[in-house]
Amino acid sequence: MGRAARDSVNVAAATLVAPFDLRVEQYPMPTELAPGAVLVQMIASGICGTDKHTFRGETEQYAGTEYARSTPFPIIQGHENVGVVAAIGDGGASAFDGTPLRVGDRIVPAPNRACGRCRYCLDDFPYYFCRNLENYGNSLTCSEPPHLFGGFAEYLYLLPGTPMFRVPEGLPDDVAVLTELFGVTHSLELAAKMPRPGGFRPGDSVAVVGVGPVGVVHVAKAALMGAGHVVAIDRDRPRLDIAADVGATECIAADGDGGATVAAVRELVPDGVDVVVDATGHPDSFRVAVDLLRDGGTLLEVGAFVDLGPVELNPAELLGRNLSLVGVAGEDARVYAPTLQMLADHHTTVPFERIVTHRFEIARAQEAMQTALAAGDAMKVVIHP
Repeated sequence: MGRAARDSVNVAAATLVAPFDLRVEQYPMPTELAPGAVLVQMIASGICGTDKHTFRGETEQYAGTEYARSTPFPIIQGHENVGVVAAIGDGGASAFDGTPLRVGDRIVPAPNRACGRCRYCLDDFPYYFCRNLENYGNSLTCSEPPHLFGGFAEYLYLLPGTPMFRVPEGLPDDVAVLTELFGVTHSLELAAKMPRPGGFRPGDSVAVVGVGPVGVVHVAKAALMGAGHVVAIDRDRPRLDIAADVGATECIAADGDGGATVAAVRELVPDGVDVVVDATGHPDSFRVAVDLLRDGGTLLEVGAFVDLGPVELNPAELLGRNLSLVGVAGEDARVYAPTLQMLADHHTTVPFERIVTHRFEIARAQEAMQTALAAGDAMKVVIHP
């Protein structure tokens, strides 16, 4: 067994004991690591939309599937993580590219660990299809040792087999912490592989409905992929300002019933939008997203990880308009390395760091969560130990 960096030391972690009950608790530093496990000294952990849902008690994840589950309280949240390797279990551990990890390496770990045994793991599927998936900050309780399975802590314990990725030299921490978010934008790459009438080509139009954190990274990615129009739609002006900074060509303030929003976009793109990304996390936006599409267009649904309730869609419309509807349940581990390289290549010309708007220490985790929930001028809220 590998020995951790320090013995007989307590680790502070923001612990969600129950919905709305977020406390800073102390846990023993793991003194022994399982073979292949890695202990990470945390640098930053972003508050995800999923974390906000869980905090509010909206805990049913993957609703409607055979592997739906609820949060096993208490948990340490935080799955958008960047940190430094502090200790490694016996036998060593490898990065996703197969190279050995070393103490001192700055890494971004994936938020999920797949089983490697089920049909989806053994075939060419993104790892979030795994039927035995474990999620840091979501499905792993902190009630039993080694406790530290979420990033809202001074240290994070990574189980053997967790995908881990080195952060390129010179990439700022406040950009590296966005890697998991940008990993979800493989949705646009999926669209780029689709044949007509759907899909995405350079010069096509992309509209993003809801430019919170997951939406705004789709804005940036669409611009980097060569979209002609990149239309950002949101109720909050500060979020639209950030979207404009990272690549939106037009920004539209959303109205109450969606009709004016659709009309405003149709003035820019009369035939409708080629690709719409629905990233609000609210069911009310789904109808607007469908109405924005051109005939044959593609809707990427990326914001409904928890149960938001049903939406109305007549299958005859899906067929008659030849629409493509693509659900994307998360990031693909295979896109982490190219995502980190993309961030490294462009962070000096695209102000990705603008996406991180608020930073809090662990002791202020409750305030951090309330800030994230309030939205307004908050985009990505990050917890630093």
